[in-house]
Amino acid sequence: MISLTKKRIALISVHGDPAVEIGKEEAGGQNVYVRQVGEALAKQGWQVDMFTRSSDPEQARIVQHIRNCRTIRLVAGPQVFIPRDELYGYLPIFVQEFQKFQLESGFQYPLVHTNYWLSSWVGMELKKSQPLRQVHTYHSLAAVKYKSVLTIPMIAKTRLRVEKTLLETADRVVATSPQEKEHMRSLVSSKGKIDIIPCGTEIERFGSIARSTARRQLGIASETKVVLYVGRFDPRKGIETLVRAVSLSALRKADLKLIIGGGWRPGESDGKERDRIGNIVQELGLSDITSFPGSLSRDILPAYYAAADVCVIPSHYEPFGLVAIEAMACRTPVVASDVGGLKYTVVPQETGLLAPPKNEALFAGAIDRLLVDSVWRQQLGQAGRSRVETYFSWDGAASQLGQLYTQLLKKAANELDPVSA
Repeated sequence: MISLTKKRIALISVHGDPAVEIGKEEAGGQNVYVRQVGEALAKQGWQVDMFTRSSDPEQARIVQHIRNCRTIRLVAGPQVFIPRDELYGYLPIFVQEFQKFQLESGFQYPLVHTNYWLSSWVGMELKKSQPLRQVHTYHSLAAVKYKSVLTIPMIAKTRLRVEKTLLETADRVVATSPQEKEHMRSLVSSKGKIDIIPCGTEIERFGSIARSTARRQLGIASETKVVLYVGRFDPRKGIETLVRAVSLSALRKADLKLIIGGGWRPGESDGKERDRIGNIVQELGLSDITSFPGSLSRDILPAYYAAADVCVIPSHYEPFGLVAIEAMACRTPVVASDVGGLKYTVVPQETGLLAPPKNEALFAGAIDRLLVDSVWRQQLGQAGRSRVETYFSWDGAASQLGQLYTQLLKKAANELDPVSA
């Protein structure tokens, strides 16, 4: 007989492998979120299993991160990288493999926290066959995303329908910012229960290295002005806006350095975007001041943030913006697009500056304002660190999620046994 384990929960992230190296194809903020939330929950007493799809037969089936927190890779379709927009057809197999794992393990998860719309479909299917509470984090909304892309994928109608159904039927949806909640209400559905629980960052790791030490480690001169981008190579990330902004900078002919950090695979979508950005860099005559260091590991990333004078996040849309709070934790001011959750994480004139997406002239002006005023830059950096310490730690996010899980599981227990309740 399968038992229900109240403190054991499943985090489901079909396409975002929590154990994969950040910066690889389609590995970004969602992967970080699931991994960090999972580990923080485990430290607070939960038994956390994080489920994802195996994309490489050489990968370990189970990766133990810390005590009571592990990643479990299920074989659902070919064990190769498959773009997220092509994964929907493999979801029924993922559900079957999840159920098989439960059967073999002798227990059922009383609660699943699904991430992204693909995983939300998995959670809704599982609810049809077992007692289950579902919490969901979108990470991005189709209703917002499809406004900022030129080509609408074939899966768009399905995704829009699934995201609406999820919002109206999930036990709870977690918005990572007030702006994301507003978008859910105005663009997806007026129905459904939404809590706002922001993302977090590793406040001990980010901010642990001094600027001078970081620059020595990376071989950057103390007088050089450094502009940093960290993230995936994806047209929606707005890297072209940043490059063109730097080309307009009044400091371009000074000792200026542009670092574009992020991994890519030749021939894949991110590799094609990397090539496109590289061509723009060359056309604008920025090759001598621009570097592409590739994927930045968790160990080296804090040094890049600390070494930078400004971190730029020119995304067309971000539900939250993890890079913003990582940079702020390292006392580096941010110039970001005034969209989505970035309007929540970044406080204009206090921790950084905001500019309209795709507007390279205004991005150039904002970047220059910070580069020429070192005193103000330091003030913004320190205020950013204070904001992160107060609002954006993973332990704090996990604590709020744990309270939500406990509330939902207690309600479920009362429904099953109202007499004892």
